[in-house]
Amino acid sequence: MILQALVDYYEQLVDEHPGRIAQVGWCSRQVVFLLELSPEGALVDAIPSNEKRGWTMMVPEQVKRTVGIAANLLCDNATYLLGIDAKGKPERARQCFNAARDRHLSFLEVVDSPAASAIRSFFETWNPEAALEHEVVDRAGEALLAGGNLVFRVAGANALDDPAIRSAWQESYGKPSDDEAVMTCLVSGRKGPIARLHPAIKGVIGAQAMGASLVGFNARAFESYGHDEEQGLNAPVSEYATFAYTTALNYLLAERKHHLRLGDTTVVYWADKNDDACVDIMADWLNPQTGGGSEGGGSDPDEAIDAVMKKLVNGLPIGEVDLEANFYVLGLAPNAARLSVRFFRRDTFGAMLDNLRRHYDRLDIVHAPYEKKHLTPYRLLAETENPNAKQPAATSQLGGALLRSILGDLPYPEALFEQTILRVRASQDNDERHTRKVTRGRAAIVKAYLIRNRNRSEKEATVALNEERSDAPYVLGRLFSVLESIQEAANPSLNATIKNKYYDSASATPSVIFPVVINLSDKHLAKLARDSKGLSVHYEKMRGELLDKLDAFPKRLSLEEQGDFILGYHHQNQKRYEKNEPVNESQEA
Repeated sequence: MILQALVDYYEQLVDEHPGRIAQVGWCSRQVVFLLELSPEGALVDAIPSNEKRGWTMMVPEQVKRTVGIAANLLCDNATYLLGIDAKGKPERARQCFNAARDRHLSFLEVVDSPAASAIRSFFETWNPEAALEHEVVDRAGEALLAGGNLVFRVAGANALDDPAIRSAWQESYGKPSDDEAVMTCLVSGRKGPIARLHPAIKGVIGAQAMGASLVGFNARAFESYGHDEEQGLNAPVSEYATFAYTTALNYLLAERKHHLRLGDTTVVYWADKNDDACVDIMADWLNPQTGGGSEGGGSDPDEAIDAVMKKLVNGLPIGEVDLEANFYVLGLAPNAARLSVRFFRRDTFGAMLDNLRRHYDRLDIVHAPYEKKHLTPYRLLAETENPNAKQPAATSQLGGALLRSILGDLPYPEALFEQTILRVRASQDNDERHTRKVTRGRAAIVKAYLIRNRNRSEKEATVALNEERSDAPYVLGRLFSVLESIQEAANPSLNATIKNKYYDSASATPSVIFPVVINLSDKHLAKLARDSKGLSVHYEKMRGELLDKLDAFPKRLSLEEQGDFILGYHHQNQKRYEKNEPVNESQEA
C-alpha cells in the first residue's frame, strides 16, 4: 500500500511537473567538478563549481554501494573516474578505475557521437598511476579528491546532455540482464526485472547520512524459504517500481513543505490531486513556519488556519483544493541502516482537515493576547519534554502516535497526558525553557485529553473559567490560584510563591496541604488589610465562595483529577489578568 501510493505519486509528478523529479533511469546528484576533455579524449581542465553544494544535475541512476566495487556511469568520484588513491589504498583505487573503464567502454561502444568517442578515448589512454602528477589534477588540488561527484564535458557541452548518450542510456535502462530475475512485481502486478537492492532514502532525521533502506533483507531471519541470500527477491519489487517509490520519497523528504519532524518521527505527506494547494494548507496547519498563508491572505499561521476553518464549517470551497482528493501521511523513524514505519494513513483531504479542526477546537483555551491561538503538534510535544535532557525531542516516540491520533480523530496517546502531568509536577520556576509549571500548552493538552479520552463535554471542559463547576479537583485548582494571588498582593516583591513549595502536593494530596496554605493565606489577608482593606475583602470573599463549594478536602487526586486541578488553576490565573481585576491601592500610590 505504501509503495503503491508512492509510485502513483511519482507518476503524478511526472505527468504534472516533469521538471521537478528525475525521469526513470535518472537521479538527482550534486556535482562539484566538470572534467573537460578534448575531442581526442585528453583531460584539459577540471572546472570547479562556484556553488557551495555544487551543481544539481540529473545523472544516470546510480548503483547502491556497500563494501564492494561498483562503478556509476558518467558521474562518479575521482577514485573511479581518475583512479586517484585518496585513502591510502592504491590497489583498491586501481580496481575502482578498472571497473569504471570497463563499464564506460562497454556502454559507449555502440554510441556514435563526438562526446562518446572522447570519453572512450579518455578511458583507453588515461594512466591512473600518474594521475596525481597530471597538471590538471595538480591544479585542482585537494577539492578534487574530497569525494564529490565529477562529470565529463566535451567541447564545452555536458556529456550528459548529449542526445546519443541519453538515448542509449534510456534504451538500455530497465532491460533485464542474463543474471537478473524476472518475477511478478508486488506493487504493479506486472512481470519485470526485480530489484535486488533498493536505493537509499535520505533525509529521515536520525538515520545514516548516506541514507537508509525502507525495504531490505540483511539476515536469514528475514528471508523466505527458498530465497536465502537473494535480498530483494524475498519481496519482489520491479526495478521501475523501486526507482519510482524511492525517487518520490526522496523528493518529499527534500521538499520542505512536504515534511515535518515530530520527536524521532519524520512525517511526509502528499495528495493525489491538487498536491501543491493541499500541501500548502496542510503545512499551515501542521508546520506553520513553512506555510504560505495560502488561504489566510498573509503570513500569520493563525489567520491561515482560521480562514480555512471558517470555509470548512460553512461548506465553502477552499481555493483550488478538492476535498475529496486522497491525502497520504507517512511517519518514518530511523532504525540503524533501515527505516521503521511509525504509521501510514490515507483519507480524503477534507476528512483530515475536519479531524484537525476538531483537534484545534478541543485545544482552544483562554490565553494571553500575545500567545498564538493554535498550538501545533510540535509545540504540544515540546510541552512534554524535559528541558534538562540532552536530546529531549530526538528520543521521543510520542510524536508519531500523537499525529496519528490527531489525523484519525482517535483518542490521544495516554503518554501525552501522563507526560504533561509529569512535566507540571517536575517543572521549576527557574527553568530556562519552561518558566511556569502550568503553561497554556499543558492546560490545553489536559482539556483536549479530557474531552476526547474521558468523554467530557465541552460545556464541562470549557475554554475559559467555568464558575458553575463544583467538582472538588477543579475548585481546588481555582482555590490554589486565589491563595497564590492573595500572597502576591500582600507581598508584591516576592520572587517565589506557595506554588514553588506546595503546588505538587496540593494537586496530589489536598487534605495534607490545603489546611497549611489556607492558614498562610489568613496571615497574608491580615497584612493586606493594613495596606488595602478593599482588596483584602475582595480576596476573602473569593476564597470563601470557593471554600463553600467544598464538603471536604480529598485525601488524594487521581491523574485525571489532577488534570481538572490544572484546568481550574489555569482558568483562575487567566481570570486574574482581566481588566476588571481589583488593583492593590498601595501599588497605585
